Amino acid sequence: MKNPLLLNLLSILKTLLVPVILVLLVTRLMISPLYLSFEYNKPDFPADEYGFTLADRLHYGPYALDYMVNNQDIRYLRDLTFPNGRPFYNERELQHMVDVQRVAQIAFSALTLLIIFAVLIDLALHRSREGRAAFRRGLFSGGLLTLALIAGLAIFVLVNWETFFTQFHELFFANGSWVFEYSDSLIRLYPVRFWQDTALTIGALVAASALLLIGVCWVWALRARRTV
Repeated sequence: MKNPLLLNLLSILKTLLVPVILVLLVTRLMISPLYLSFEYNKPDFPADEYGFTLADRLHYGPYALDYMVNNQDIRYLRDLTFPNGRPFYNERELQHMVDVQRVAQIAFSALTLLIIFAVLIDLALHRSREGRAAFRRGLFSGGLLTLALIAGLAIFVLVNWETFFTQFHELFFANGSWVFEYSDSLIRLYPVRFWQDTALTIGALVAASALLLIGVCWVWALRARRTV
């Protein structure tokens, strides 16, 4: 493939795909009991004023994650109970988790499709030297775009967390459906500190991945110049 217009178009598409794929991929990797364990075991992680111990959080926390990613029926969470037999989640929490699962499945299905689309672009570009150069430019520019977006988002999150958190939820969920009492299980398992740490961790991992892409492309470009 040597058509300059088509090469530039595919390179731009590659640039735009990079930040979306990185954010979704890192987010998917973060939905793990390992991350929960890491977060809950931080010395300064806030204790639950209503009585959950670390062991309780480690036991009950993964259930919601399993429900999100394993296509479980809501009965999986509805059947979860405290030792005294009382339901662990109330109906408002259960309805929110149905919404969360729907959003998660849409997002991760989109991730799969975007990866397939990116691979097809890569295969098309790798058929010629000009195509490989366009691929490299797209990947490099995608890394730079990702860093710029993450930097802007990090500043916004650090300066105005409440606005970010509210706007994020209002974008994906019905108005007010995600607001709970402090005594509800979802808040006790996943307090504000959990979401702040998670947002910053995702941003840091995405930024690190973008820097890695930029470094790889930089070295690749140097080697390509030497072989011309």
